[in-house]
Amino acid sequence: MAYDYLGLVNDVCGRVNETPLTSANFNNAVGFYSTAKEAVNSAIRDMNQQAFQWPFNHTDYDETLVAGQSRYAYQADTKAVDFDTFRIRRNDTFNNSTTHLKFMDYDEYVERFIDAEYDSTNESIREVPKYVFRAPNQEYGVYPVPKEAYTLSYEYYALPTDLSANTDVPSAPVAFRHVVVDGAMYYVYHFRGDTETADRLQAKFINGIERMRTIYINNNYDYVRDTRVGQRSPYGSNTLRLT
Repeated sequence: MAYDYLGLVNDVCGRVNETPLTSANFNNAVGFYSTAKEAVNSAIRDMNQQAFQWPFNHTDYDETLVAGQSRYAYQADTKAVDFDTFRIRRNDTFNNSTTHLKFMDYDEYVERFIDAEYDSTNESIREVPKYVFRAPNQEYGVYPVPKEAYTLSYEYYALPTDLSANTDVPSAPVAFRHVVVDGAMYYVYHFRGDTETADRLQAKFINGIERMRTIYINNNYDYVRDTRVGQRSPYGSNTLRLT
């Protein structure tokens, strides 16, 4: 059975001896089937909310900077931004090489450099950005103010949208299909009022997510950062590799 929305809903149907859906009647399904469809999406939402950095939700994005503009909005599906990945890409037209942007604390930016945002007519202060800061709202900013329409690249972790069409595929790998179905079954049995079975499936679902976390996140720390105040640059950090 295909690993898609229809296939997952039919996995749920199979566990409770309900007739499987087809691509022809999937969109108009009602009653139990409507509950099963929502249960699958609820399980996927729960899975994606259990960690900020599931690698299967990792996304690269290129932003074209605007000359004279410092601040930019996150993408609508942003869950967590990796501020260590910001870089200005090489551009032969603008004669700039690839530059990694160092992270700057927002309070320091406001204290020392905020006037550059208001000095909109002074083109002499515009350069290739060297720093990036996290604004208090859903924005980030760069400093110095960009001189040209440089291409800025960064990486973030996205919030996947709910499955809708019968052929939609979850972002989680097929190897964890059973985890999604266990989570969906929790919602199905909860809807049916069988709290004992629902609680048992919820525990199984949570255990499956913890195994995913062990595989994808807990064993993914090759480096540790030295955060001693006296041993680091105001904008950078020291990094040690674990061997």
